[in-house]
Amino acid sequence: MLYFIFEKLQDANVPGARLMDYITFRSVIAMVLSLFIATIIGRRIINRLQMMQIGDIVRNLGVEGQMKKIGTPTMGGIIIILSILVPCLLVGNLSNIYMILLLVSTVWLGVIGFLDDYMKIKKHNKDGLKGKFKIVGQVGLGLIVGFTMWLSPDITIRENHEVRSVEQNHIVEITYEGSDIKSNQTTIPFVKEHNFAYSDLTKWVGDKQTAETAGWILFILVTIFIITATSNGANLMDGLDGLTTGCSAIIGVALAAMAYLGGSVLYSSYLNIMYIPGSGEMVVYMSAFIGALIGFLWYNAYPAQVFMGDTGSLTLGGIIAVFAILIHKEFLLPVLCLLFYIEDLSVILQVITCKITRRRTGTMRRMFKMTPLHHHFQKVGDGSVDAIIQRPYQAVPESKIVIRFWIVGIILAALTFVSLKIR
Repeated sequence: MLYFIFEKLQDANVPGARLMDYITFRSVIAMVLSLFIATIIGRRIINRLQMMQIGDIVRNLGVEGQMKKIGTPTMGGIIIILSILVPCLLVGNLSNIYMILLLVSTVWLGVIGFLDDYMKIKKHNKDGLKGKFKIVGQVGLGLIVGFTMWLSPDITIRENHEVRSVEQNHIVEITYEGSDIKSNQTTIPFVKEHNFAYSDLTKWVGDKQTAETAGWILFILVTIFIITATSNGANLMDGLDGLTTGCSAIIGVALAAMAYLGGSVLYSSYLNIMYIPGSGEMVVYMSAFIGALIGFLWYNAYPAQVFMGDTGSLTLGGIIAVFAILIHKEFLLPVLCLLFYIEDLSVILQVITCKITRRRTGTMRRMFKMTPLHHHFQKVGDGSVDAIIQRPYQAVPESKIVIRFWIVGIILAALTFVSLKIR
């Protein structure tokens, strides 16, 4: 909104109107606004949730401090979503296709998470919205993002090409194609030439045009899987005060930096990655995302005054996935979002282990003391739970688990950037 107003002011030669042309300036404004909304207006939303007696449904997991959380307001994800949407609508370029997709994704996933939280509160249990409906919603978003990237003429790249010295066989410079091209290429970490096109895997289906179409279909399927896995991973991680909030903010900083670098020919050339025209606008969105999470952490840090609920956690994971896909860095997520996927995997392994041991021995054993994985560290390994992995034997305090996960998240973010240079 303000972006277009300042465009008109530029036409009228109003001094200072050109400031809105700078992504860095608008990004700072977006972060400040989101921080303000999350901390100041967020307090009023929390008070309102308390008045409406919208408290989280807490199960007795047998861990220290768990039952003290009964009555803590949930659905705090509303604060995060508002803190993202308002700054983006004010200072974002709403004609930019990347900004539009991110805003649609935010609202789409926010509605799914809100319905899930609403059903839990209505039924007074942890069931909420049936899993199949959540999956359908996530698949729907994957289809929207995938087909838009395939069919929209505004989503293009410029492929990077290495110019090598014949004598010394090292890179002299990085050049880019003169025109933007439509491509389903992405970036693969830790390999020498890390541009990978999905159509390379579908050459066997027929001619070049058919292989290209099949490649886009494969890309859409991968998009659906990544959005679903990342969104559910963030949802599973949301079990300790500040855990998902802090980890998501760390991931957001890394993604914002990648979007900024990928949206500049100069920095893209330095990292030897593809240049994505128009992607710099996503930095404005991610700045609001980071500001919203930092502001929300003011109330969500241990001991939490509000929980984000599925309204927040499903949205955060989905946003991270969509953002990475839009900047063609989705295959960096297994490194950057490793903690999310480990949480997913821990639950899967727990279920498989229980079924196999019950079938073979008649007695159910578990892989971990409790899942998702962060709860495993809260349980005492004294043998009271028949788990294969008993360590650590002493229960780890909740705040320490959260801080250690944050530290691991920072290491993973750094490793993600290193992967772009180590080949």
